[in-house]
Formats: sequence, C-alpha cells, structure tokens
Amino acid sequence: MSTRASGGLGLVRADFAGQPRWALVGSSALDHAKADHIQTRELETIPVDRQELRALVEDVMDALEHYGSSRASTPGGVGWLQVQHVPVRRFVAEILRKLLALDAWEPFATAPGPLALAPYEGLVGLRTSSSREYLAYTVTWSGIAYLLGAAAPHNPTRSAQLRNRSRSSTANTEPSPLPVDLQQRDVVALSWTSRHAATLMPVLVELERDGRTNLLLDLATDPAERCSEPAASGIDLRSAPSDLFTLSGTAEGLHLPDDEHIVRVKGFGLQLARLVQLLSVLLETSGGCTQPSWRALLRAEHWLDGVLSATRPHTVLLSNDTSPLGALAAHAAERHGANTVHVQHGAWTAESVAWPALHSRDIVVMGERDLPLARAWVRHPAGEVHVLGQPRFDALAALGRDAQRRYLEKVLAPGNRRAPARIAVWACQPFSPGHLKTQADLLLDGLSAADGDWGLVIAPHPAQGADAFATLLKQDGGPLVAVADPRVGARGCLAGADALASAYSTCGIEAALLDVPVLEIGSPGERTLDLSGHGLATRCHNAVDVAEALSALLEPGTPVPKTATDAVCRWRGDSAAQVACLITQRAEASARSSDHIHHDASGATSASPQGEGVPAR
Repeated sequence: MSTRASGGLGLVRADFAGQPRWALVGSSALDHAKADHIQTRELETIPVDRQELRALVEDVMDALEHYGSSRASTPGGVGWLQVQHVPVRRFVAEILRKLLALDAWEPFATAPGPLALAPYEGLVGLRTSSSREYLAYTVTWSGIAYLLGAAAPHNPTRSAQLRNRSRSSTANTEPSPLPVDLQQRDVVALSWTSRHAATLMPVLVELERDGRTNLLLDLATDPAERCSEPAASGIDLRSAPSDLFTLSGTAEGLHLPDDEHIVRVKGFGLQLARLVQLLSVLLETSGGCTQPSWRALLRAEHWLDGVLSATRPHTVLLSNDTSPLGALAAHAAERHGANTVHVQHGAWTAESVAWPALHSRDIVVMGERDLPLARAWVRHPAGEVHVLGQPRFDALAALGRDAQRRYLEKVLAPGNRRAPARIAVWACQPFSPGHLKTQADLLLDGLSAADGDWGLVIAPHPAQGADAFATLLKQDGGPLVAVADPRVGARGCLAGADALASAYSTCGIEAALLDVPVLEIGSPGERTLDLSGHGLATRCHNAVDVAEALSALLEPGTPVPKTATDAVCRWRGDSAAQVACLITQRAEASARSSDHIHHDASGATSASPQGEGVPAR
C-alpha cells in the first residue's frame, strides 16, 4: 500500500441530504472532526472472524468464476483464473478482510452509506513483506470505495510503487529459446524454490538408481532459490532463460466496462467488473517465478510445451501445482500425455489460501491428517492421494546433532565468549515487519522470564532477507540473539536446539520427528500447524506461555507416541523410494495398457508402495 494509504488517511462521516455518507480524507482533517471518524490504520487492526472470512472468500471466488473465468485463456486452454487462482484468492481475501473490518466498526455498522474515495490515490498497492521476491498485493481504501461503486475519474489503478515496477522492459516479446541438446527423458521435474529442489531431488536420485533418466528444470528467478548441481549423472539440470518471467503488459480481456453484476458481501454490493479490473493489475505486473504476469505465463507455456515435446516424458513431477507455474505445468503435462505427480513440500492447514486446488493426477502427502484436505482440493477427475511422507525428511536421521549444537553456540558466542546453557531456534516465515516484531517480542520476553540460561538463534525462511532482523539484534539486555546463515537455515541447526519455535513452518514437523520440543507461537486464532493438537507441540499465545513451556523443559518429558508423529508425517526414511516406486508403477501400467499384445500378460504388475503409501481416494 502507498505511504499515504497506510498512514495518512482517515474515514469520516459526511452526511448529505440527511443520508449517511462516508469519505476518505487526509488524517489532518480528522483533528477537528466532530462527526464519527477513524484512522484507516486503526480500522485495519479491527479483528475479523476468520471462519466467516473463509466462507466469504469462497462465495466471491465462486461468483468470480461464473462471471469472469472465460475472459482470457492461454493457447493451451488454461483460463486466467485457474492458473492465477492463488494470487487472486489472496487479493480477494485482502478485500474482504477490509470490508469485514468496516462492517465491524460500530459507527459505520449502525449508519452504513456510500464511501467516497481519496482522489489520486492508487487503487491497488503492495503490503510490506520480509520476502525478497514475493509481491504482497493489497487493495487500498480508495480501491474499496471503487469496488463499492464510487466514481474514480482521477485515481490510477496502481500505486506509485507498482507503476515503477511495471516500467520494466517489454521490448523482447519473442519466445525464449529452448535448452540446447534436449533428449528424451523418463521424468521431467520442475523447481522454482529451494524447498521444491530439496523435496524432488531425493526422488530423482532414486529414479536414477533404477535406471530412469530425468530432467530437472530450474525456474527460480531468485538466485538463492536455485538448484545445486546434481551429484547423480542421470539427472540433467537445465535453467530457464533469464528473461522468461520479466515480461509485463496488458492482460487482454480483463478490462471490462461497468455492468449490473454484483456479489453481496454482508451488506455490501461488490461490483464484479471492477473487481476483475483491479485483479488485472496482478496479471500485468511481473513478479518473477512466484507471481508471473499473464504475458510471462503465455511465454512460459510456449517454452514448456517445447521442452515437453523434445523430451516426451511419461511423468511430470511437481512440488507445487497450485501456484501459477505449477498449475500451468500440470495442464501442459496433461496435453502432452504425461502423468502428473505432486509431492507436498510444505505443511497444509485448513486456513491456507495457498493450496485451494490440486491439479495433478497423483497427490503425495505427508501424513494421514492431510488426506481430507487433499481429497477436498483435488481437481483431476482421476486424482488419487497417497500418504508417503516427505522425501526431504528421509535425511533427518543423519543430521549431526553435536555439530549443529556447536554451530548454534558459535553463532551466539563467537570467539571465546560463553554460550548460553540452553538455545532456542526460531524458524521464521516471511511475515510483515510488524508481525515479525510481535513474534520476536513474544519470544524474547518469554526467554527472559524462563528458568535457565536461554539464547535465541533466528533461522530466516529461505525466501526471507536476513536484514529483516537487524533491529532485533540491537536488544539492550535480555537473552543473546543471533541470526543463522541463510544457507544453513533452520534445517541446518534445529537438531542441536533445546527447543524450536514457529507459527507454521514445516521445520516444526522436522523438529517433532527428531524429538526437539516445539513451541507454536502466535496470538489466539493465529494460524499454526496445530502440532499441539497432536501432542507434538506446546501452543504459546503470549510470553508467559513461552516462559512456562521453556521452564517445563528442565524436567524429563513423556515420549511422544509414534502414532502421533505418523498422523502428521509418515517417517520411515524411504519416502523418496516410495514416490519413485509410484512413478515407475504408473509408467509401467500405462505402457501395458497401450500394449495390446501383452496387455494381459501375467506377473507384469510392479509392487505398490507399501503401508501408508497405498493409494487412497
């Protein structure tokens, strides 16, 4: 959001002809206002009912699907709303969160009326985020007024910050060249984050051991997220062209005139044509591989079609098929006759808006508790769900606890300084600066009050810049605090910790599997992995909870039963092999079904994945 929108506007009652009306004005105009008024930044802090918000998001997305999903499609037949579902859904949630806050403000709730916008303010902006690449789009309050019907003759659609981003070169519109010397491959895998690479590479190694040939396409646009060179000779690593995701430009078909179509949200009438108009901003601004523009997606589809035509794989392997690139790749694979296999790379929660649909044929999930969500989200008509664990967790048992402990002590107390007797690791997510500070205060206050001598090592999320924690290191007194090297991350140090704290990082699951005590932090109602509901973590709403949980660790604990960890993640050390078996089984079954001569040959079936790996519908 622009600076003006986030800190310089207020909402004031401005009745006209005896009817209630409301206007967005500069905050200085509120100093002497006698009518009901509120700063917009205060309005945004009003809590909303999360369950109601989720239900309203579903309603608006359904209305948007019926109204506008056919307005634009790729040459491969993928609709704009289908491939861009995740960023669109997040943006819709931002809109509805503000409408619910407005409806919950008592003066407006008792006298609702038209809302006049602030002239010249952009309608779509960006929220602050500690992520290096992710664009956190939001609607400004003038954008809210526009969606509710206010005239906006002098308001640009984008904030100044977004206008500056969209000025990147659009001169090169030619298709990007294919990787050279492409050969036929059994499996093509796609990665654009370090978590994808760590999840998929063990599977590719197992396939290579079985004599299968593999191509790993590295689509990352953030250098820190790129794949390292595979050690196995049968895995071919190719990078996408550097300009594949740089293209911005108009999204044809999404600039609509006003019409009579609205969707009701509480007492508000949200104009769908205007909603599509604002959503076009998301599709016209290039956000790298995580949020490619519409024109970048068209280019990427053409490039990916060329790769699949040249390699003719029997399987396309993904670790995210719901974000724009994943959805695009899943549909491209279907057109080329390849099976699609999705391996869950991060933890899911019912509150997630990042995984509203799964497009692949085979969905591999971590634990039994993921089955209901996967079944609800699967969109493939022949989709099946398999509980096979997490391939990148196979290596957890080999982590060197002593070596990781030495690293934590060295980070906290370099040289000959004395390290704290007990060390907690904070596995972060790329939250906004304000959210990070709230969690940091909760943790540091709890560490200070806990029994024992505690220090804290902050492990940034792989997509997070380490500079986001600079202010946290300038603590006067209190526990020692340090930031782990981003290349080490939480995985590289959690085994040596006395406790791990996080809101909903997958590292919480890794810690639980290694019997490292886990603290799920955050205010009441804040999203967590609910490991505490399985007896694998302690829920901490405030600093007192943190202090009590850490103090309790001084006493011997009760071992966690295997059934509890199995519900969250099946951990046998063979997840990569199980996924590889699923891939080869599907390929061999497909080959048999197309071989009319040997179709009924006895003994031709390969072994199914064992135990929890049996397919489940």
